Amino acid sequence: MKMTEQKPNNTERKERAKRAPRTAVPSNSQVDVGSVVFVGNKPVMNYVLACMTHLNSGSKKIVVKARGRAIPRAVDTVEVLRRSFAKGVELEGINLSSEEVDREQGRKSKVSAIEISVIKQ
Repeated sequence: MKMTEQKPNNTERKERAKRAPRTAVPSNSQVDVGSVVFVGNKPVMNYVLACMTHLNSGSKKIVVKARGRAIPRAVDTVEVLRRSFAKGVELEGINLSSEEVDREQGRKSKVSAIEISVIKQ
């Protein structure tokens, strides 16, 4: 870092974190590195843009993952991607599951999860 540059403060870091959807390296070797998009509480178009970025960088397969109340947003993301932005993208498969999550006071509850795989033709 140069002497004239300043480190970003906490507010700038938080703003940057709000804008960028979360991506990760999957454990499955069939998926390209970083072609997993985790869907949360941000607007759908943020996740569509993240998927388009992966497709434009050469990824042939994208996995969109969500849990709980974010599942409808993940489905909307894939549908907007398929119908409006990436015409050559097809649905490869959908994986539904439940995950056990620790809640407050040591309670455990089950949360639904979805993985939607799409491939570029």
